[in-house]
Amino acid sequence: MKVEAQGNPYILQMTRIDKPALLRRTFDLGCAYSGQILSYQKMLGQLHDAGNTTTLAHYLDLLETAGLIKGLQKISIEKVRQRASSPKLIVLNTALMSASTNKNLQAAQKDSDYWGHLAETAIGAALINSLKGSDGEVFYWSGNNREVDFIVKIKDKLIALEVKSGAKKTALPGMEEFAKSYPKCRKLLIGAQGIAIEKFLSQTIEIINS
Repeated sequence: MKVEAQGNPYILQMTRIDKPALLRRTFDLGCAYSGQILSYQKMLGQLHDAGNTTTLAHYLDLLETAGLIKGLQKISIEKVRQRASSPKLIVLNTALMSASTNKNLQAAQKDSDYWGHLAETAIGAALINSLKGSDGEVFYWSGNNREVDFIVKIKDKLIALEVKSGAKKTALPGMEEFAKSYPKCRKLLIGAQGIAIEKFLSQTIEIINS
């Protein structure tokens, strides 16, 4: 599940970094928690740093521009609430996630939690990289103890995507809950009994625009 990113690797050389150690630890944290939602406060606790959430959000933006990590925002009608949401961390090159562990392929597949986050990361990175420079944006959604892995917004069109790394057919309560507020959204299941992960990775734009 390798997905490579596009970005400007020189941005970190051209930008003043007041806390380089914090930036490095933010990068390490993004690799370790890719595919997961993590509040800024929890991130600061993990980083053991006295910095503030504004600095952390800025460093995530820098890491995104460099093509390394993106903090997805929760989709919301209110832009202020959207910006203040806890980010969902996604490495933009899945090699960064796998390189940060000592798991080989067999060990990774046996660890269902890790394999699930890796599959979700691969889909998220493919969406973000494929839609870069277009009218499309990628978010996630959560509410009422439910979550949808990814929401793609292209102008007035919404596409809700759920990723399942296993083969068994499962319920999608998050998708159902999201559709109550956005009944016109298009729903896609990636993996399990839906679109094969390999097919989605090779035809991301075609599937999104179909």
